[in-house]
Amino acid sequence: MSDVLANWNAAPLKAAAKQILPCCGSRAWAREMANRGPFPDEAALMAASDAVWRSLNESDWLEAFHCHPRIGESSVPDCSARQSAAWARQEQKEVADAADAVKIALAKGNRDYEGKFGRIFIVCATGKSAAELLQILRRRLQNDERTELHEAAEQQRQITQVRLKKWLQG
Repeated sequence: MSDVLANWNAAPLKAAAKQILPCCGSRAWAREMANRGPFPDEAALMAASDAVWRSLNESDWLEAFHCHPRIGESSVPDCSARQSAAWARQEQKEVADAADAVKIALAKGNRDYEGKFGRIFIVCATGKSAAELLQILRRRLQNDERTELHEAAEQQRQITQVRLKKWLQG
């Protein structure tokens, strides 16, 4: 068990929820994770995270989505913790080095997505090039509202898994 997990397991519920919140952005997820602890190991933490995420309602998902910067942008929403903002920059590092034409196309795609769905585009950007992200964005713009909401929720679940692993490393 990592030192981070051991310390988190020993924390009071409110403190534990606050500590883990940057991994997801949903307060309901963070509270439920704290309530389900302590966890014996990383695998149990990850499994609980997935189960909690899938049990949440749409408004909890939207709260988590709202705590992300747009793909290709460095500014973060007010709800983003400093750690969450740092992780977002790491996750989107491929976009920062992209050609201007790709950055412009991503910005337009972000606007189109927000116009259609009323929220920012959520994608697990870790390890993906800017061109791949643009291709994914264009594909997902073809989704209907319900399909896209569930795809965005799945992407958030993946982001949370990546961030939990980083969080455990301290």
